[in-house]
Amino acid sequence: MRFTEHELTAALNGVAKQLLASDRKLRRKGVDPETAWAEMDRYQRFRMLDALGDQVLPVLVALPDVDVAPGTRPTYDDKVVSEVVSGLLGEGRGRVRRAAEVKARTALVQLALASIPPRLDPDALLTGES
Repeated sequence: MRFTEHELTAALNGVAKQLLASDRKLRRKGVDPETAWAEMDRYQRFRMLDALGDQVLPVLVALPDVDVAPGTRPTYDDKVVSEVVSGLLGEGRGRVRRAAEVKARTALVQLALASIPPRLDPDALLTGES
């Protein structure tokens, strides 16, 4: 699937903020994920995005092409995403560990897809004045 740089960045940022929202320590303190994200320094954000990028970006790029109507996001079934994930994982893992990794990465990719902003209508961006 072809994604723009902005869409991939939004996807990774969305997954990172969702992971921050699931952090027990932050929830106990009552810290908002947006606040926690803003309080992280650039290196901490880089480390988090780098780790997530290694897991999510190859899957997003390997997803099959679909037509995305303007104003909507690209969507995929869990089955399609898990097939792509399992194809990219390779061998060398036990059956249970592999199944857990496929399920976890599928969930991360679905979070990333939900974080992508809706596509804009390219025809609406063009005007008759060139």
